[in-house]
Amino acid sequence: MTPHNALASDWVEWLRLEQTPGVGPETARQLLAAFGLPSQIFAADFTALSKVVSAKVAKALLQPESGQLQQRIELIQTWCSQPGNQVLTWIDANYPRALLDIPDPPVLIYVKGRLALLDAPTIAVVGSRNATAQGIRNAEQFSEALSKAGLTISSGMAAGIDAAAHHGALRGAGSTVAVIGTGADIVYPARNRALAHLIADGGCIVSEYPLGMPAIASNFPRRNRLISGLAKGVLVIEAAAQSGSLITARMAAEQGRDVFAIPGSIHSPLAKGCHQLIKQGAKLVDTAQDILDELRFLPLMRPVAASSKQMTSASLAEITSADQRLLDAIGYDPVHVDHLVERVGIDVAELSGVLLTLELDGHIEQLPGGMVKRIG
Repeated sequence: MTPHNALASDWVEWLRLEQTPGVGPETARQLLAAFGLPSQIFAADFTALSKVVSAKVAKALLQPESGQLQQRIELIQTWCSQPGNQVLTWIDANYPRALLDIPDPPVLIYVKGRLALLDAPTIAVVGSRNATAQGIRNAEQFSEALSKAGLTISSGMAAGIDAAAHHGALRGAGSTVAVIGTGADIVYPARNRALAHLIADGGCIVSEYPLGMPAIASNFPRRNRLISGLAKGVLVIEAAAQSGSLITARMAAEQGRDVFAIPGSIHSPLAKGCHQLIKQGAKLVDTAQDILDELRFLPLMRPVAASSKQMTSASLAEITSADQRLLDAIGYDPVHVDHLVERVGIDVAELSGVLLTLELDGHIEQLPGGMVKRIG
């Protein structure tokens, strides 16, 4: 849709329909099925409308356009005049077909960036905002590998796993779609401002919320249905037992999408959600190829073999035999420093120096409470 089309009167009627109190996606479907286009809905009388919706909603539909609606129209017109900004309705040819298959697609979406990505083969990647260094690495590596294979990565542009997934995806041909829980003119969290610019330039940002909508907690779980709705499946990387990522996974399952999860240590709180999903039937994966095989997706090129236990050869070359002995002693589960002292037979001062070096080199992560975790 061009900016000129975005200003057309029928577009305004769709906005008016969406903004009518009591009209959500399901009510809009019923009205459109009964009357046709929004202009025909607003031309109907109370008797006809009340046969489809409640008297309260029928009265709301008969109200004249408010000053608030006029202000919103002007705001959107200005936003649409900027390059790359567009508004799509259900009948627009560029409205993503995958969203039309979910039970409650938004009547209208705001899009910034590459429209073609909305109908590209997509995999959602989600996870904890408070991810570990290994989780961030997994998100970047899996997303980069899947993107280089030709899959677009959808996520929510939150801190942690989401941001890492977008960064990784931007390095591949598939690129990325960010579905946000604010207005399309708002960047949240603010630390992702630079990332948002990168996505707007090379990927796509999508929102169902009005321009100017701030970050409201209740909006984020709802936008998750669009993250999964755009995708063939959802990959969960690090999720606590009550994580919002599990909401996305549940919505994906309800939408008939595949659910994938990367397992972790049985001692890690951020592995509990992934293990729960696997118990419920999610597919355990430890390489990007696992996902490609499950989806029977023929890659554009041989994908990077991203693995949850991957470490580069350059990193391995930097590890001395003594460092390697310590890494072997740490293992792949978090371990307390006191236990390491017993395992490797050196004093705490010497051990602390070696651990600091390994942490600076990106081989371990020091956790609260004197715990240490190996990365890779």
